[in-house]
Amino acid sequence: MTQSDSAPVRRSRFAVAGASGLIGSALTRSLRADGHDVVRLVRREPAAPDEVRWDPERGSVDAAGLSGCDAVLNFAAAGVGDHRWTDAYKKKLRDSRVLGTATLAEAVATLEQPPRVFVNGSAVGYYGDTGTRAVDESAPPGDGFLPQLCVEWEEAAAPAQEAGIRTVFARSGLVVSRGGGAWARLFPLFLAGLGGRMGDGRQYWSYIALHDEIAALRHILATDELAGPVNLTAPHPVTNGELTAAMGRVLHRPTLFTAPAPALRLVLGEMAGDVLGSTRAVPTRLLESGFTFAFPGIEETIRAARR
Repeated sequence: MTQSDSAPVRRSRFAVAGASGLIGSALTRSLRADGHDVVRLVRREPAAPDEVRWDPERGSVDAAGLSGCDAVLNFAAAGVGDHRWTDAYKKKLRDSRVLGTATLAEAVATLEQPPRVFVNGSAVGYYGDTGTRAVDESAPPGDGFLPQLCVEWEEAAAPAQEAGIRTVFARSGLVVSRGGGAWARLFPLFLAGLGGRMGDGRQYWSYIALHDEIAALRHILATDELAGPVNLTAPHPVTNGELTAAMGRVLHRPTLFTAPAPALRLVLGEMAGDVLGSTRAVPTRLLESGFTFAFPGIEETIRAARR
């Protein structure tokens, strides 16, 4: 992606927490490709001029390293699907989001020259199980662990909002990429001919191509009227059954296997509710602000991820 897509035309300075993750690393590459300066927040002693030390668990960050940044973006968070949801891991999921967000929000609020915008990661898990009902940013939070986690995650950014900094909650859907996230696990299964629907396959999955995720984030950076929650999802969510069929067509593999709901609950525990739940989120605010998706459909999104 180049400046002609949606990026600011002048050279800017950005700070990114979670820069080693799927979204953070892709965004960092995109910004640097257009000549922008990006500082990465690290939890060790900085080993390069573009690194800034922070310790979210202790609530500390080298605020001097954030000085002069046009935007601060936070994608640091433990992976929701990386482990079974024990009480200990649920605490890790919460702390990695809430403590990190609070640390950065408080830091930017105290800067003499604060950033123009603070973009904080969030997720469409905020809405919980919506069944077949489509929801946009005006919908209230759902019930359960993930919605409550997202509420606390976003509330932790209050110091930045109260300081008058434009604050955006990037509520991402499932990012389709072979390089990380849920699809990094799905691609090998489907390529091996072991892919199939989960449960009855009627639950909606809100997805977005990695290219469009990064383009949408850059659109947010450049669009001053966008503040608060913004759904980063493709405009037409699909059911798990439709997604499974699309994976089979694109990868030219059979999709005969099925993971029954009782088996998923046995293996995944509480997390199975998220896998089997239906979230049909739509990107109303992105579309109304003039954003155009490069990969709006599921098949073209899967093809893009194969490249």
